[in-house]
Amino acid sequence: MLNAAFKATGLDYVYVAMNVKKKKLASAIAGMKAFSIHGLNVTIPHKIDVLKYLDHLTLEAREIRAVNTILNTNGRLQGFNTDGIGAAKAIQESGTPLEGQNVVLIGGGGAARAIAFTLSNMVGKLTIFNRHEEKARKLAAELSRKRKKRVFSGGLHGDILEQTLSDAGLVINATSVGMHPNEDASILDGSLLRPDLVVFDIVYNPLETRLLREAEKAGAKTVNGVGMLVHQGAESFRIWTGIEAPLDLMRKVVLKELSK
Repeated sequence: MLNAAFKATGLDYVYVAMNVKKKKLASAIAGMKAFSIHGLNVTIPHKIDVLKYLDHLTLEAREIRAVNTILNTNGRLQGFNTDGIGAAKAIQESGTPLEGQNVVLIGGGGAARAIAFTLSNMVGKLTIFNRHEEKARKLAAELSRKRKKRVFSGGLHGDILEQTLSDAGLVINATSVGMHPNEDASILDGSLLRPDLVVFDIVYNPLETRLLREAEKAGAKTVNGVGMLVHQGAESFRIWTGIEAPLDLMRKVVLKELSK
């Protein structure tokens, strides 16, 4: 996706994948400076641990306490988080308004935190559910304190989930449940879904998760994870290069690769 974007814009960059073990993270970041690597994306399990090796964080990255994009400017490393804005743009791109929306967000990890912080000021009501209810409660309390706006929480088991879903307009799965190779798993029982819901799953492999298949069967509108992948990548591209990314090309490349 990003190599296609660099080629299309005539930039002399190359994007490569590097498997960095957890105990080697400090060395990897030192290597970024030593080799004058201009930018990095950071993914699981390093999004939080990498914070202590960076010189500066954006306000959003500091709030989320997770970084997925690093910019190296003359040896000074700045951390960004583009996951939240990627999710917001993917939802809006689907024709689903965020303003005044009643949102159920499922998850408590880095992606869920990024989405929660980005959407909390945009939507009408936000309720966070997680398998570990205490994790959801802590995130909701943190958001309520920082945003001066009540954010609700609950566990994935019990009547509160069903009651909250009955009034929601948008449901977001911000967990890895349903991701390849566990395509048969779903974070929600299909019986809880209904035709007037929008169901957004951030998982992009497979393109259609079990959650989205069941949502479609229930008549709900579905949004897969490709839009978030493309938009968060495009935002990283802009941070590194200072120019807008070729979104249509990036999406085309992603879909081609995933179809394999």
